[in-house]
Amino acid sequence: MAMAMVRSGLLRTALRGGSRPSAPPKRNFASSAHHDDAYETAKWEKITFAGIATCTILAIYNLSKGHPHFDEPPPYQYLHIRNKEFPWDCSHPLIQQEERVANLLNRLWMLKPRLGKTIL
Repeated sequence: MAMAMVRSGLLRTALRGGSRPSAPPKRNFASSAHHDDAYETAKWEKITFAGIATCTILAIYNLSKGHPHFDEPPPYQYLHIRNKEFPWDCSHPLIQQEERVANLLNRLWMLKPRLGKTIL
């Protein structure tokens, strides 16, 4: 059976005209550059430089114009959310401990220039 398949394949190839050598594929990318490409490149380079100059001039003009100053908005009530004291007591030991540490660090910081060496 395998021989029959091989024979039919060979027969089919012979009937089609044998194996034709295929032409090498044509490259259409970098190898097909024409003289028009240099012209187009130069044209778009000039357009780009003109666009950069135009945008720069427009930006300088817009930045130099200045802008109008408006009045301050009225003090709306909803902008001032914290209008009462905090609900916790400030005599908590943790808060007092933090204050003591902060005071100690401040005192050490004030001594630092006088001692001439680093304490912290």
